[in-house]
Amino acid sequence: MAMVSQILSQLTMNAATVDPTYPTLVPARDFDPVIDAARIDTAIKTKGVDENTIIDVLTKRTHSQRKEIAFDYERRAKKDMVEALKDALSGSLETVILGLMKSTAQYDAGIIKGSIKGLGTDEETLIEIVCSRSKTELMEIKIAYKALFKKELEKDIQGDTSGDFAKLLLALAQGKRADASSIVDYQMIDDDARALYEAGVKRRGTDVASWISILSERSVPHLRKVFQKYKSYSPYDMQESIHKEVKGDLEVSFLTLVNCLENKQLYFASRLQEAMKSKGAKEKILTRIMVSRCEVDLKKIREEFKSQYGTSLYKTIAEHTKGDYQRALLSLCGGDD
Repeated sequence: MAMVSQILSQLTMNAATVDPTYPTLVPARDFDPVIDAARIDTAIKTKGVDENTIIDVLTKRTHSQRKEIAFDYERRAKKDMVEALKDALSGSLETVILGLMKSTAQYDAGIIKGSIKGLGTDEETLIEIVCSRSKTELMEIKIAYKALFKKELEKDIQGDTSGDFAKLLLALAQGKRADASSIVDYQMIDDDARALYEAGVKRRGTDVASWISILSERSVPHLRKVFQKYKSYSPYDMQESIHKEVKGDLEVSFLTLVNCLENKQLYFASRLQEAMKSKGAKEKILTRIMVSRCEVDLKKIREEFKSQYGTSLYKTIAEHTKGDYQRALLSLCGGDD
């Protein structure tokens, strides 16, 4: 009986540490990878390529289902499906479809690699990925990164960034964040809120190390309460304090982190709105969020988008994109709110 209680307790603890998901892309019913593989094969061989069929199949299957399709495709066509898709497609649609052929962790790992390889670093992309992903997601990204590129993620980040900016990203990548607990430690909440104030607004010069330690190691529910308590010590909220205390990439990183800790889906909704508010969508951002979050929390992002901006994400994508790229993204969006 004691053993049963111990197992149940462990299962409960494990369940509490897994983030809930709100995907728009869920497993297709009556799934048959053999039929799907045949449809993809025919679509690729069709004169001019049948993009509609490729979109219809691959944007309505989960990654695990797409893997099964790829296996049956290779057995049927004697060719790797990813390579066949690469040859058949081009432009924005190719980017979306090839992105979908990777797991979420593989996709994120590839995005990070792309942001730090070559001359110059794409800090905006690096910050978005590292500062928005949960501890579990970051651990999966590290495993995928090592498998794909035969290098440690932390070493590559360290080699391409510097100073406090590098220290923050590395602290997050190391995955020291505490898991959520059912016990609320009010004394620790007060101590952390006061420590954040005393390390920043209260003193001349910012004790960035203290900010990094608290913001990268405490659990998400704990930090939400800390940010509330912080207002009783500081004349500014946490975001305002960040604006006043630090600049450059470090400022953007801290703001991204705090916004994601408070409401991650609202952060992504604001990124999508920013990417589409001017004429001609910033496709890299739009594609990255739609592909990386469709099996995670895109449904919740959709809700936040509608609530914040008074129009649906679906309609906004329809207004700012066109053609096959538009069809693929609208399919991933999963419906109009």
